[in-house]
Amino acid sequence: MSAGEQNVSQCCAAFYSSHLARVLLGESFHPGGTALTQRLGEMLALSPRSHVLDIASGRGTSAFFLASSFGCRVTGVDLSDQNVHEAAAEAERLGLATRVVFHSGDSERLPFSSSTFDAVLCECAFCTFPGKDRAALEFHRVLKPGGRLGLSDLTRTAEPIPQLAGLLAWIACIGDAQPLYRYAEILRGAGLEIDAVEDHSAALAELVRQIQGRLLWAEVMTGLNKLDLPGVDFSTAKQFARAALDAVRAGKLGYALAMATKPAPSAANGTSEI
Repeated sequence: MSAGEQNVSQCCAAFYSSHLARVLLGESFHPGGTALTQRLGEMLALSPRSHVLDIASGRGTSAFFLASSFGCRVTGVDLSDQNVHEAAAEAERLGLATRVVFHSGDSERLPFSSSTFDAVLCECAFCTFPGKDRAALEFHRVLKPGGRLGLSDLTRTAEPIPQLAGLLAWIACIGDAQPLYRYAEILRGAGLEIDAVEDHSAALAELVRQIQGRLLWAEVMTGLNKLDLPGVDFSTAKQFARAALDAVRAGKLGYALAMATKPAPSAANGTSEI
């Protein structure tokens, strides 16, 4: 990863561990919240025998949900040391520390041995990874043969969306979102087979509407000195949210779930078309 790519990744990680992110996004930092995490868990066929790697695990919301809902073991990895510290403390508080653990690490250089996990989960983060091809190869490497990847992410048309550009776009997980077919190409290039894809763009539209409401509330509370959010440009943020919602309505921006498999050595090499 280049110095510029590292800076973008660190900036995104810093935002998602900030107070502002909690104000705007609540506990679940991706469209659909735990309902779509539940759906991914079902697609991955998780069970108490499963060991899951949650990539870009944040403060552990999805990891705790999966462990509680499916009885599986979950290892979370995140670029933010603060997120890892807070998630580990929460695991202790919830009594889940024997089944849910967290590590600091980079998605493009995962600190785990090959063929370790039954499933890999990556929610609303792959589009922010500067080295998507490297990350996909790492997903493949750490999966056991026959293991599954559950990916949820923003999708966009190939044409540029000028209103959704710049560093704010990266922080909002839009900066390097790709058409769905491009994600499929990257995963196949890493040796993974695409098994299923689902469109959940309605969940993205709902999240943007929620953010619009929270931005208005935060702006009012900041003006009344009841909320301390120094340096926030509410006008620019509101314009960006409006442009994002317009892009979703126009079909230029969307959200999808995908499930892929690392073939076992004897498996056939057929894939689904996207």
